[in-house]
Amino acid sequence: MSSSLATDNDRNKKIIAEELGLPPLLKLLKEASTPEAQVAAANVLVSLADNQDIARLITSELGVPIIVQALQKSPIRVHILVARLIAGMAENDEGSQEAFARENAIRPLVTLLSLDNDGSVSNFATTWSINRKERENEPSELKIELKTICARALWMLSRGNLANCRILTDTKGLLVLAKLIETETGELQTNCLMNVMDIAAAAELNPDLRRSAFRTISPAAKAVVDQLLKLIHHSEIAGIKIPAIRSIGSLARTFPARETWVIDPLVKQLSDQNPDVVTESAIALGKFVSPDNFLCQEHSKTIIEFDGVTPLMRLLRGDDRTQHHALVLLCYLAMHDGNSEALVKARVLTTLEGVDKSTIGQHFQLRQLVVEAVNQLIMYHVGVVPSQKVSYSP
Repeated sequence: MSSSLATDNDRNKKIIAEELGLPPLLKLLKEASTPEAQVAAANVLVSLADNQDIARLITSELGVPIIVQALQKSPIRVHILVARLIAGMAENDEGSQEAFARENAIRPLVTLLSLDNDGSVSNFATTWSINRKERENEPSELKIELKTICARALWMLSRGNLANCRILTDTKGLLVLAKLIETETGELQTNCLMNVMDIAAAAELNPDLRRSAFRTISPAAKAVVDQLLKLIHHSEIAGIKIPAIRSIGSLARTFPARETWVIDPLVKQLSDQNPDVVTESAIALGKFVSPDNFLCQEHSKTIIEFDGVTPLMRLLRGDDRTQHHALVLLCYLAMHDGNSEALVKARVLTTLEGVDKSTIGQHFQLRQLVVEAVNQLIMYHVGVVPSQKVSYSP
């Protein structure tokens, strides 16, 4: 009865929570003598936890240790529901992210995610006791469902949470995610890919995580990058390409100048038929050649050598967002490799001088970037002295 009430509407969910319905549900999840009773309790909790206030109540009722315990010791049917409960709570409440990290929920999730098709734990996983015989007898569809929801739970735990990203990478989770990105399709692959994207985004903002998780010599980092580039090269699905492109862009500062093979697929995507893929590629390449990147000059030369200028010029005729990021990238190329013959042939100086002032007028940083790029090109190709530099009025 409580299950149908919980799924009925938000008012009923609040009534269940306010009438002290959470403690007996958590007790049932913890102490039930049959899997069926655990499933019933978990089902109700999953329905309730999509509400932020109730997710917080579950945490305050000391539900997180019970949930993590159920994740470790229950049958696979309960595992699926408990992982779904973790995903829902983490998605709706930042405090739940922290609570599950404190109770070490990430490790068992990584272990469950690394189950092989025969029910055994792959070599990537951390040591953990799993009932192998039970897993061997479960249908493959159920195992895929378990992996899919575990991947989502890990994604929700790591999304926007630096500490959890660090824990996940410390558990060899990157290797597990890379393997599943390689071998799986559909929602499972997507959940793993989104997880990698959020970890890479955290690493972009945190040098310590970037150095620890994405060192050039790290097998996990190499495995992840290899799979991301394969998706960029071969996937025809924009929803797969875009997070892969964003991930590579977030990791731009981890790649040495000699690893030009990382840049080539991004340049090729500048000619993709999907405008979102094109724009994300321009943004990612912009992170390689931004002045914030120590190797911006070397990467600029690489982009030009891979014939990136011609498609980039075409993008200046795209929509506002595409045009904006293409213009940023073109300016960086002009600033870092202004004497390039490719820039001369493409008449980049003339193009930048003719940029519609109304297009960049409201973007002060972009306006300044165009001015700097124009002046750099003039100095290279016309020999104008600094006193003759161009400037745009605000």
